[in-house]
Amino acid sequence: MTQSDCRVRVQETAFSPDQLQRSLPAAGAVVTFTGNVRDAGAGGAVDSLQLEHYAGMTEHSLQGIAEEAAARWVLAAAHVVHRVGRLDAGEAIVWVGVCAAHRAEAFAACEFIMDALKTRAPFWKKEHGPQGARWVDARASDVARAQRWQLTRTGDADGAPGG
Repeated sequence: MTQSDCRVRVQETAFSPDQLQRSLPAAGAVVTFTGNVRDAGAGGAVDSLQLEHYAGMTEHSLQGIAEEAAARWVLAAAHVVHRVGRLDAGEAIVWVGVCAAHRAEAFAACEFIMDALKTRAPFWKKEHGPQGARWVDARASDVARAQRWQLTRTGDADGAPGG
């Protein structure tokens, strides 16, 4: 896979998951993930989320994650779109699209990208709700999910090529 097949974008504006999926190249398997702002967090109800980032650093980090997925699995494409700014509960915050010849590779690569993004991408989140505003720390469950990829190589159960 060439570097140009790994595309990332960080933006304030809303996106259309359907339109993004149509922009992916044809492949045997296309796996997408759309993450939305949850209406509840550790501190209670959430009305909105303020997402801050360090421009340049964030895009570089996301690009590295997409390229790492491409190095682990044989992919036709790995695209990531992530929103920043203030988002209301229920709004789409992240979209990942992965294309591969086989479903196992596409599923594994998409899951890897999300797990890495949740733990390695430089975003700062502040939840706003009836109880006030609070900064959100990384969740232990996200860290545990990301750690499992340190043991998984292409050819293992999670990364095995197959149709």
